[in-house]
Amino acid sequence: MSARAENADGSGGSLPGSDTEGGERDRLTVPQGLAALSLDALASVAYGPEAIVVVLAVAGSRGLGFTLPVTLAIVVLLAALTFSYRQVIAAFPNGGGAYAVAGRHLGRRLSLIAAASLIIDYVLNVAVSVSAGIAALTSAFPALYGERVLLCLVVLFLITAVNLYGVAESAKVMIVPTVVFIVAIAAVILGGLLRSQPVVQPVHPTASSTVQTVGVLLLLRAFASGCSALTGVEAIANAVPTFRNPRVRRAQRTELALGALLGAMLIGLSVLIGKFHVAPSGTKTVLAQLAEASLGHNVGFFIVQFSTMVLLALAANTSFGGMPVLASLLARDNHLPHVFGLRADRQVYRYGVVALAAIASVLLIAAEGDTQKLVPVFAIGVFIGFTLSQAGMVRHWHEEGGTGWLGRAALNGLGALMTAAALVIEMVSKFHEGGWLVLVTVAVLVMLFEAVHHTYQRIGTALHLGEVPDRPEHRRSLVVVPVGAVNKLTQEAISAALSLGDQVRAVTVVHPEDPEAPSADEVRQAWNAWQPDVPLTVLHSRTRSLTRPIVDYLRALGAEDGHDRLVVLIPEMHLPKPWQRLLQNQRGAVLDRAIRRNTEAVICRLRFHITLPH
Repeated sequence: MSARAENADGSGGSLPGSDTEGGERDRLTVPQGLAALSLDALASVAYGPEAIVVVLAVAGSRGLGFTLPVTLAIVVLLAALTFSYRQVIAAFPNGGGAYAVAGRHLGRRLSLIAAASLIIDYVLNVAVSVSAGIAALTSAFPALYGERVLLCLVVLFLITAVNLYGVAESAKVMIVPTVVFIVAIAAVILGGLLRSQPVVQPVHPTASSTVQTVGVLLLLRAFASGCSALTGVEAIANAVPTFRNPRVRRAQRTELALGALLGAMLIGLSVLIGKFHVAPSGTKTVLAQLAEASLGHNVGFFIVQFSTMVLLALAANTSFGGMPVLASLLARDNHLPHVFGLRADRQVYRYGVVALAAIASVLLIAAEGDTQKLVPVFAIGVFIGFTLSQAGMVRHWHEEGGTGWLGRAALNGLGALMTAAALVIEMVSKFHEGGWLVLVTVAVLVMLFEAVHHTYQRIGTALHLGEVPDRPEHRRSLVVVPVGAVNKLTQEAISAALSLGDQVRAVTVVHPEDPEAPSADEVRQAWNAWQPDVPLTVLHSRTRSLTRPIVDYLRALGAEDGHDRLVVLIPEMHLPKPWQRLLQNQRGAVLDRAIRRNTEAVICRLRFHITLPH
């Protein structure tokens, strides 16, 4: 139904004429890709290791001793996902990630489930990231706590505005805070590794009579909770078309850089957690405790905290890079309105950006800016996408064959099993905290996609798409022009109507009960004095209705046999400034709606530019 956003040959190049030199400048390099599409994953080190510690802390110091092994298991999964998504990027250069993989190898229905789950994750990522960043701000300045919802909406508005300006421009804004955050975390890790004793003693685990034993279920729960650090890994594969040429190579390098950075930070922080025996605290995050232990309570500590706050707030940018591209692919495949596939001058999928911001703002208002109300269902959606993507790549390698396909398929198969296990544990543990809502939302979105697809199929059938139409034929047209008075606009409208149809009639409505309105005789006198050689029909309306007399008149004309097609030409002024257009009476829109709803006439709305004198 619509033109593809990228070449059908899978090269990743845009359609002719869409990738001008200026268009390439509006796309991403590798550093810009890291800044625009990786903030979600990188910022997750602020809460991923803590999620592991919170679960293992119920088993006391013995349980916390498993922090590093659990983290290593997560890093193994991260490595599998990183290399898998590098292959996804090469196999699907038009983007789409799990949606594209599942669509080709697992069927349309499973691809829609993948798309729905990713959309949910993108929206939640925006809401969680913005609210978490504002939570860090209000923790430093408690007086702002009562304004947290307003602050969330302001931050969301600013991020949306930057993304509407252009993907590359938004990436440039994100580069500095991303570099500062990476350097700050590296300083914490290196400083902690070089110290034999912490500068500030962190919270240590305390003995309790309710301490649990370290069993498989506890480790699996810790693994599943820690996997929240992996959200955002798929965003680069979903947004390949936003990179500069060569798109595939740049996106693959960005994916590898993200995996290496994230893996190094997770392992480094988990080593420090074990070295300093850090436990959960009600007043300080695990990252804050590690920063104090490594650097002390000084300027370095505040730089770590401030950069973490900024990056959490900006991590929403990952969704703004990935979801609009995914929505454009869904639109290309007729599962979303085609308007989501339109790109602005700066290669921005504007409608996808606006829709994401609108839904996220509703979530922020509903949750009152409270991150903890959103976190329970966070990351469930992305693990559905992870699992489907990994399973689809197994089938991809099997179908493609070639040297070494079995090893690559085994890697993806292991990743599918691990993400599926994490998904099951997430759903079971978070079902009553809102996990059920994710399943319901996925089902609703899939039904929406199917309904849109079915409607486009019906439209295609009605338009006989794919068929050679009959030769054009001349049809006798009667053009009716609603007029209000004799003026320049009327002259332009009648002139246009004479070029469109075989017959032209003007029609106007008078109100006999209104003493200030011109009478029928006055209207006819003005018309005859002008002498346009077009007949004028004067309709009377005692109720001062404009639309009903015209609709009845058009129905009567439609029953006549003197023409094949009835056309209504509605003339409108187009004033130069937006505020001036607010002064218009919107008569054209009112007529359009009434005629379209009640008649079979073809409507032509012509806007004539009017230059106002100084």
